[in-house]
Amino acid sequence: MKSVLKELVCGKALFLIVVLGFGGTFQTGFHLTAISSPSPYIQSFINSSWTYRYGEYPGEKTVTLIWSAVVSLFAVGALVGSMTVRRVTSHLGRKTAMLFNSGLAVAVTIFMSISRPTNSFELLMLSRFLFGFTSGLGGNIHTLYLGESSPKKIRGMVVLTTATFLFFGKLSGQFASLREILGREEWWNILLCVSTCFCAIQMVILPFLPDAPRYILIEKGNIEECRKALQFLWGPGDYKLEIEEMLAEQAVIQGENSKSLLDMLRVKHLRWQVLSLLVICGCVQFSGITAITSFSFNIFLEAGIPVDKIRHVTLGIGTSEVFTSIISSFLIESVGRRVLLWIGFGGMSVIMALITVTLYLKDSSFVIPYITVFLVFLFNIFYAGGPAAVTHPITSEIFIQSYRPAAFMFTGILGWLGVAIFGFMFPFLIAAMKSLSFVLFSCFCLIAALFVFFVLPETKGKTPLEISQEFKNIRVCGSSEDEVLEIKL
Repeated sequence: MKSVLKELVCGKALFLIVVLGFGGTFQTGFHLTAISSPSPYIQSFINSSWTYRYGEYPGEKTVTLIWSAVVSLFAVGALVGSMTVRRVTSHLGRKTAMLFNSGLAVAVTIFMSISRPTNSFELLMLSRFLFGFTSGLGGNIHTLYLGESSPKKIRGMVVLTTATFLFFGKLSGQFASLREILGREEWWNILLCVSTCFCAIQMVILPFLPDAPRYILIEKGNIEECRKALQFLWGPGDYKLEIEEMLAEQAVIQGENSKSLLDMLRVKHLRWQVLSLLVICGCVQFSGITAITSFSFNIFLEAGIPVDKIRHVTLGIGTSEVFTSIISSFLIESVGRRVLLWIGFGGMSVIMALITVTLYLKDSSFVIPYITVFLVFLFNIFYAGGPAAVTHPITSEIFIQSYRPAAFMFTGILGWLGVAIFGFMFPFLIAAMKSLSFVLFSCFCLIAALFVFFVLPETKGKTPLEISQEFKNIRVCGSSEDEVLEIKL
């Protein structure tokens, strides 16, 4: 651990991690949680602004429809933002793309801040969509930037900080939305845009930091600038081995431009990588984490926790996620990605099955609701230390340079489309299956755990070319003449 920390502080890498983090996934986490607390005030604002404009009260269905649009437009914007990551990063590079994204977020702050004084719920809806766009785009650029700036021996630890900042953003959104802070009726519009102050700070600092070294060499072909960037970030050295590995990858790419998503899906030798992302990201969306978030209020209420204290309990969950993510960052380079993933998914599967039992037996004993509360905490810990922590490092490692932006576009679409689909399905699922729906979530987690355990190769300490070869060597129910990874299902 000491050697890892020493490597982080030899250059300015730790500074880059923090600057990118607060302008990247931190924004996504903040916007996801900050909207929940002021929801009654925002619905009241929709009601009053409609009345002010049209001279009559809107119907309850109208207010509900507009409020639903305000909430869902963030996910729609994030989906669109994720779909643009390849084009934006290919044309602008990683650093300029991040600056563009932060500049857009700061501009959107104006729309959000004036929505309340101008009685315009349309500006509120537009702001939520654009904040979603910058979150979807910025989160992917953040991960790309770090993955292409890190030496392979600590690449997982560095990229995992994207999850840490996501959880810290969620926790900050929960904290800022407390009534004692900004969760008041007169301040909700300030609450929903206050996080962009970090984007403004990033715009001041980031121009003085280098672009991603891998991007500089492989796509721009500038070896000396790449060496200077590595020395700036990681301290003095000639970085001969790192540059040779990048040149080998550049030779394989042969000057090809960044590939599109369709190109990636058509290539036969990438099918195992694509399938891996599909299984991992798909099972994350249907793991039940959204259900736990939605259901936790009722679970805590049934456990006897006062309504005004439940928000403080959710702060405890957010804090546990942040600390679990930090602990995982120190484990990922020693135990590897696969272990964290299959243990995370496996633990989530077992906990979901236990929650099904405790929800069914909730009236049999006063102790059962408290056990359910404990299981909710435990589920979030396994999620934060497993799938949430490792998905971004895996995505940045299993594709070579020309396909990596398309891979992030793919995971972004899977993630945000999954949020939209699950958000639509969940009320019907709960109504039809009740607590048994958690068995379904348990099955998805089990599928992911088995896939990771039996199929996914370990990527720790390997170059993208070596990892690509590992995937090419995968055989199902068979083997090749060469030394391969044999999979028995």
